Amino acid sequence: MAVVKFGDIVRDVKINVDRTNNPYEHYVAGDHMESEDLTIHRYGNFATDDVGPAFTRIFKPGQILYGSRRTYLKKVAVADFEGICANTTFVLESKDDSIFDNRLLPFIMLSDAFTRWSIAHSKGSTNPYVLFSDLADYELELPPLSEQKVLADKLWAAYRLKESYKKLLTATEEMVKSRFIEMFGDPIKNSKNLPSLKGEELFVFSSGKANTKVNLSKDFLYDCYGGNGITGKSAQWLIDFPTIIVGRVGEYCGCVHKTQGKIWITDNAIYIKEYKHKVFNREFLFYLMTYLDFHRLADETGQPKITQRPLLSTDYLVPNLSLQEQFVSIAHQADKSEFELCKSIDAIDAVIKSLINC
Repeated sequence: MAVVKFGDIVRDVKINVDRTNNPYEHYVAGDHMESEDLTIHRYGNFATDDVGPAFTRIFKPGQILYGSRRTYLKKVAVADFEGICANTTFVLESKDDSIFDNRLLPFIMLSDAFTRWSIAHSKGSTNPYVLFSDLADYELELPPLSEQKVLADKLWAAYRLKESYKKLLTATEEMVKSRFIEMFGDPIKNSKNLPSLKGEELFVFSSGKANTKVNLSKDFLYDCYGGNGITGKSAQWLIDFPTIIVGRVGEYCGCVHKTQGKIWITDNAIYIKEYKHKVFNREFLFYLMTYLDFHRLADETGQPKITQRPLLSTDYLVPNLSLQEQFVSIAHQADKSEFELCKSIDAIDAVIKSLINC
């Protein structure tokens, strides 16, 4: 098995479009790419969007897009259409398919070793970035082409199976939402004219820094719900009761999470501190707040962000508790299916990681 440098087998394709005569319809931004997901699920349109001048790099089907900013996010995607990306997104491909199977490239770039290298060689602190010249020096063991093809077949078979489970998971989630709308109507429009109350009549919200006098060991950590969603681990602020949290800033702005037991929280996520009226089953409220799509209320100036004010001025449906509990029973059955699907997805992820990190 030969040891090669990344730059010896991979080409950084730099072909730019003339934006004054642009034949391409779609562009892919960093936010369109999802962490550890090789499929491009979203893209923008030049005809309708205000697209910045950095979007000039042409990509073609089969080429690999790599987000060079904050590489710990592992944004690697395989293009299945032609379009434009920014010059901060690398467009990569095998230099010679008779030496290196291009189908392996995205999996190599998702490997723990490659990610450690890219992070270690990134520059800057606020928005760290890596240069292709730094990636080019990364060394890896390259098996013979026949073995590469066998490995690529296994990896892509596993990935396609994972994608099929993810589609089932999405279908299950959509089924639950459809059942909600069937029972209660569109919660944003209140299409069934159900009783409703303003958020300010129902809740007291808070934004982090709860129970600041709690003094526990720094080694005693829980999941951290920050303004950007579930962001890691923290031992700073403690919520010691089950509640519902709304991501406040960035990609997870408006996303709703439900907590169980003691949960650590950073200093800017929004959560329900107190209920003014006992009119909700908490599980029902979680789905209601999810389907109210708080992201639509965000301030899109710069990074998307949301404050307590629009949550307090929102109308919340208040159906009778028996109907709420009936829906929760349906949702719990779906939860069981989703749990099994997630277990299967995790198992496939483990297989893929074992193959690419060996």
